[in-house]
Amino acid sequence: MKFFLSVFILFFVTACTSTGELAGPEPSRKNIEELQQEMFSRSAEWRTAPFMDEKSLPESYDNLWLKLAEGFEFEVPQNARVAKQRDYFLKHPNHLAEVSKRAEPFLYLIIEQIEAKNLPLELALLPVVESTFNPFAYSQSHASGLWQFMPATGVRFGLTQDWWYDGRRDVYASTDAALTYMDILHNYLNEDWLHALAAYNSGEGRVERAVRANKKYNKPTDYWHLSLPIETQEYVPKLLALVDILRNHKKYGIELPVIANKQVLTYVDTGSQLDLAYAAELAELSPDDLQLLNPAYNRWVTSPNGPHRLLIPTKIAQQFSQKLANTAQNKRTRWSRYTVQSGDNLGFIARENYTTINILKQVNNLDSAFIKIGQPLLIPFASEAQKDDFSRQARRFEGQQASANKTKKKVIYTVSEADTLWDISRDFNVRVKEIAKWNTINSTEPLQLGQKLTVWKAIKSTPNKNDTHRMTYQVRAGDSLHLIASKFNVKLVDLVRWNELNKGEYIQPGQKLELYVAVQKSRT
Repeated sequence: MKFFLSVFILFFVTACTSTGELAGPEPSRKNIEELQQEMFSRSAEWRTAPFMDEKSLPESYDNLWLKLAEGFEFEVPQNARVAKQRDYFLKHPNHLAEVSKRAEPFLYLIIEQIEAKNLPLELALLPVVESTFNPFAYSQSHASGLWQFMPATGVRFGLTQDWWYDGRRDVYASTDAALTYMDILHNYLNEDWLHALAAYNSGEGRVERAVRANKKYNKPTDYWHLSLPIETQEYVPKLLALVDILRNHKKYGIELPVIANKQVLTYVDTGSQLDLAYAAELAELSPDDLQLLNPAYNRWVTSPNGPHRLLIPTKIAQQFSQKLANTAQNKRTRWSRYTVQSGDNLGFIARENYTTINILKQVNNLDSAFIKIGQPLLIPFASEAQKDDFSRQARRFEGQQASANKTKKKVIYTVSEADTLWDISRDFNVRVKEIAKWNTINSTEPLQLGQKLTVWKAIKSTPNKNDTHRMTYQVRAGDSLHLIASKFNVKLVDLVRWNELNKGEYIQPGQKLELYVAVQKSRT
């Protein structure tokens, strides 16, 4: 199966753009939520199908790139912005060839989903612009996968992201989510595909505001006249330049790479959690090959709660399914069983088995780290070759969790009568835009009684009790936060954090403030 590995071992180009988080304010948020529900309902049967539809695409074109080129519908204007992007691609002819090699296993499946949803074939080029068809692409803004979903946007469109699995890298799930999102944007933004593409990059709220601004000053509201971020100004022309080059490849002297118009990969539903090394053995692939075809799985085994789909080369998919059906359940996953001994704790057991406390708690459904002598535990099993990588991944995951929990605490707030986002933001000392972002809501939309909001509240840091003592100070006339911080020789930022204040907030005489003061350093 060297072919499949060769598809991926080329240098992966970092994604040049990423899907933007939803930008506010968005006065019509209710409308887009209704559209989202409508689109989800429309595609529910497709999204939940355990197997991909294996009907063949029309065989009128042997090459998928040629099929796309002949099927494009968008008009490409001959302006300077498109010309700039087209010139870049023409000066770097190897770029399309490299992208084509990465796209080869997946392009058929993506086109199949686009056609099933009756969407423009131009959308098949979005992964070229977003990630250069690198399913492992990860941006500095934490966007991931072929379609470069941000974490919150991924959650909004049903892409699970946990220790075992990241749906943003699942070719099937992320393609369905991206196409559903594009369909929603197209309907929401007056059925203008260029507006929809711009919104995919920078958020529909930003595009809406740009349109409203142009209307206010009687300017044209088409994409080319909108005031948008520089990245978005280049994003749409880049896709249109690719459309133009593929459509007119002979004119530009470009020889299109060949991707056969046939399904080379098939999704197989394994039915339960499955060790990936064992799956590779059944498929007669190397573990690396299997992982490269199934980039969504973060660990050596698929997620215990699903999904349980694997992409397998079509020519061996049936044979793989038959072997799997004849496999005893206890061979599908490998776990060690351990009995707690005197002196054991989860930390020790985790270190000895190249895992973490949190993972042991999750696998064994433990509410706390408390364990008893004689208690049986399931331990994730990794081969010797996997242990170093597994240990590194586990520590990274643990570190990410610790970092996230170190400075902020998740609070679920229930909206009361007359509450506004401004009131709630003041109560939790966060910004209105942050609450809107955490909950993917419009910052100007009225809240509903009983509505649940997620708020990440900063955790107050308490200085070392051995070096400091806690005191309460009553504000006097003429005091300011700066003056009090200077008086007790503490940092202003600490004083603000201890009392959950805003830095520019006025304090009132008689107000009580909490301080942690080193006695020898305070000024009396």
